[in-house]
Amino acid sequence: MSAPPAPAPQFKLKQRKREAVTKYEPEAFRDSLLKLIPEDAEEFEKYCSILELNESKFDYKRYGEPLFEFLILGGLIAPGGLIEDGPRQNPFSIFAGDDTPEVIRARVDIMNKLIRRYKYLQRRLEDSMAHLLQYVNKFGDNTTKLARATGRLVTLQLLPMSVLTNLLKEHLVKDGASLQFMTGVFRSFLEDNKIDQLATAIKKGGLDDKLMEFFPPGKREAEYVARHFEAEGLKPLVAYFNKRQQSAVKEQVAQHLYETFQTGTPQEAATYIKQQIAANEWVETDVVPLIWDALMAANEWASRAEQLEAQIKTVFTTWGKVIAAFCTSAKTEIALLLKVQQMCYEDGRFQKQFRTIVKYLYDEDVVSESAIMYWFEKGAGSQGKTLFQKQMEPFVQWLKSQEDDSDEDEE
Repeated sequence: MSAPPAPAPQFKLKQRKREAVTKYEPEAFRDSLLKLIPEDAEEFEKYCSILELNESKFDYKRYGEPLFEFLILGGLIAPGGLIEDGPRQNPFSIFAGDDTPEVIRARVDIMNKLIRRYKYLQRRLEDSMAHLLQYVNKFGDNTTKLARATGRLVTLQLLPMSVLTNLLKEHLVKDGASLQFMTGVFRSFLEDNKIDQLATAIKKGGLDDKLMEFFPPGKREAEYVARHFEAEGLKPLVAYFNKRQQSAVKEQVAQHLYETFQTGTPQEAATYIKQQIAANEWVETDVVPLIWDALMAANEWASRAEQLEAQIKTVFTTWGKVIAAFCTSAKTEIALLLKVQQMCYEDGRFQKQFRTIVKYLYDEDVVSESAIMYWFEKGAGSQGKTLFQKQMEPFVQWLKSQEDDSDEDEE
């Protein structure tokens, strides 16, 4: 007989615990805050202390966005941009205060203290502002307070300037809300910073190529931009926009020249440059650097010295007359020599070719003998000065001998 089967092992089944799911209740969060904070807006220190010391009790990690709605709006944002005040409004919010720099700063500083203490709140602030800016046309007079607060938050590096891209909604741009809010933010930022710092913040936020998009369609010309910022008392912004627009135009011209130097003719290049000088009211010192950079970028330069020297000869005998046509003053010639010096210093392939380049520029009447002598004697830049002056010594001596021979012939 076979042995009876072994009894099945007995296991005690454990019932799996269900994780408790806490309901997300921003309204309850708001009401709890309202019960604890003072009703008197004069009790500012007590209000700040309550917010700082009750982070875990109110679960800021979970309710970060409702927290900033409470701090900014005084209540919660409802669909469509309406503000749900709840039992009462937060008397310490941005919207509840006066629209003055002092009041707004004090209320923004509450957010600053909270974020410095609880780092994770900075991301919640960015998310909250991205949502709120979609409703700037719904906030009435409070919109200017929000713009002032946003500028202050950018100054404190609690928000990036890129947050303003949330204003690029068709309806906000069309009715001018985006432009007015952006203007308010810039004005607020300039209360504590200079125009150069604003330019840096705009560029860092990726807005430098999008600024015109904040203007309503049909009002994106330079003339309108100037009138708008002058009327708003922000003349430094007029200069910034003009400079930015000129930079954009120069980038387009440089690209066109780059393509012409690759596939076009010297005549086409010269004609195009003349047109751009007339259209943009440029002078020689505006266009010669563009010509030079485009010409150098349009060629794939060899790395071997003998090939590179032959290439330099071909390029400058072909295109030298184009540069010469727009390099007719001593100031421009010296500026070009300094440009060549900088390039040769920064690009190792050209460090031994400085004299070769200058020689062909001289042969093609781009730079004069007097410009070369001035550069050699007292006008050279600091980068690679000794190296390039040493290279130029034989050529300079030759120029001097030519001058001496000329003087003897005249005698």
